[in-house]
Amino acid sequence: MAETMRQTVATILKSIERYNPANLQTLERYVEMQSKENTYDLEANLAVLKLYQFNPEKFNPDITCQILLKALTNYPHTDFTLCKCLLLESVAENETISQIKYLADILEQCDFAQFWNRVHQMPELCNRISNFHDSIRKFVCHVVGITFQAIDKKNLADLLGGIDDVTLKHWVKKYGWKDQGDLIFIANQDENIKTKNITEKIEFDHLAPLLTIL
Repeated sequence: MAETMRQTVATILKSIERYNPANLQTLERYVEMQSKENTYDLEANLAVLKLYQFNPEKFNPDITCQILLKALTNYPHTDFTLCKCLLLESVAENETISQIKYLADILEQCDFAQFWNRVHQMPELCNRISNFHDSIRKFVCHVVGITFQAIDKKNLADLLGGIDDVTLKHWVKKYGWKDQGDLIFIANQDENIKTKNITEKIEFDHLAPLLTIL
């Protein structure tokens, strides 16, 4: 049934039917399927938000929240910004949507402590998105991987949302980091710096005026 839904949505998106409000219910069900099955289709979700723009009376705040939360799980890509740009001003004032926008702001600032604190205050909302926490942890690990050479084990656990030792070992192993007691060795950032040769070509005709002056 899930594959049939994907094929149906793909057909809708390839034609003018993506702007037909009669297809909105199908696209909304597809959003809910993404939330439950840990799949993701940005194009389909943007089509839903565009239909809400054209048909504000059909706006569904619950579906919109799911779309925004799914976009959060794809950081560091700019999906959330694309989704946010399609929100009507009146919609953006919705309290829950405002909370999700704040989550995006602090996540973009890499204020992970504050991010997890807010997430833990809205468990019902975030838990609706399958694998939400682990998707965010992938982004945290991405940031840690390009920032640190070594990090305190407890600090890393806090950045990942206050996880226990077993879960921490899973993420350390997943990214090939090394457990060195109280420290987690990430990488030698000096080794990640790649030299780049720049060759500039200057045509003789460009130098001719200078040579005549000399």
